Amino acid sequence: MPAFRLAALGDSFVEGRGDPDLDGPFHGWVPRLAEQLGIPQRGVLNLGTHQATTQDVVDRQLPAVLASKPPMIGVIVGVNDLVSDYDPERFRRNLGTIYSSLRGMDTTVFTAAYPDIPKNLAVPEVFRNLLRERFAEANSVLRETVAATGTLFLDVTAIPEWSQARMWAADGLHPSVEGHRLFADQLTEFVARATGLVPPALLVDG
Repeated sequence: MPAFRLAALGDSFVEGRGDPDLDGPFHGWVPRLAEQLGIPQRGVLNLGTHQATTQDVVDRQLPAVLASKPPMIGVIVGVNDLVSDYDPERFRRNLGTIYSSLRGMDTTVFTAAYPDIPKNLAVPEVFRNLLRERFAEANSVLRETVAATGTLFLDVTAIPEWSQARMWAADGLHPSVEGHRLFADQLTEFVARATGLVPPALLVDG
């Protein structure tokens, strides 16, 4: 099995949708983050898949990461739960399973808050308000879970750039090219501060 140094679990946000790649379907923040951390692409395991839910991560993606045991793991998942078949108890249980399972390894695990995606969607106001209630509840559950498991948590809801339309693709669900770049940049600085790592990208910039 390859010695992966960075693994990413989750949905199409992790897959890279919204950031087309000439050499494949998508690029995204994962390879951008790896590059800034000095990790070659052969050392990256990106398991992100379109329409993946927290249940998909538990059933299909988590076992692969537990087997490969990379030193750094990113998890971004849950939006598909919130916008489709939302079950609060299942959502809470799955987040607990994901982050508590990763906690048992000697690795750095990071995630991010759910941004105000409902703001971007062309949906009736009643449904938008319902989605916002779900996203607020989901962020509360996520914060509790990451606090209990020692997971690094980037609160994008407190970062003004994520409220700007240019950070989002036309569908409103996925980051734009600029959004993926911003997320990679923010994660690089966030992980570096939290772990004491000095990524090559920051050495160059400095």
